[in-house]
Amino acid sequence: MHQLTITAVTAADLDDLVPLLRAYCDFYRVDPTDEALRALAVALLDHPEEGVQLIARDNAETPVGFATIYWTWQTLHAARVGVLNDLYVAPNVRGGGTGRALIERCLRLCRERGVARLTWETAPDNHVAQRLYDALGAEKSPWLSYELEP
Repeated sequence: MHQLTITAVTAADLDDLVPLLRAYCDFYRVDPTDEALRALAVALLDHPEEGVQLIARDNAETPVGFATIYWTWQTLHAARVGVLNDLYVAPNVRGGGTGRALIERCLRLCRERGVARLTWETAPDNHVAQRLYDALGAEKSPWLSYELEP
């Protein structure tokens, strides 16, 4: 694994974070505006009780990935959980340990907050990510995800 620094996003990181958010959205073929992505990041900075974003940088201080955790409750566990809503690693460093390092940092944050578990979803065809999750010992959920636009 290459040398990484993973920190919680601050206002000083926004110019480096937004292009990663854009690349993540492009990967999933969705198109919120960059202004909306920045506003989301600022909202989390203003309300850390709702969630946190992490940014990974290589030894040259180049941003190479990010993760977003939202804090919530899960009735089925009768406990607080962290939802790893976003995990993105730049294509040129995939397979080098960045995704694993981001998830491990997310787990550490969950332990520090005393949450019962870290949960997440991925696209059914994202086999590269699924190999990482399986290698980490994560269990596949039996649940299906549904969405409605209000």
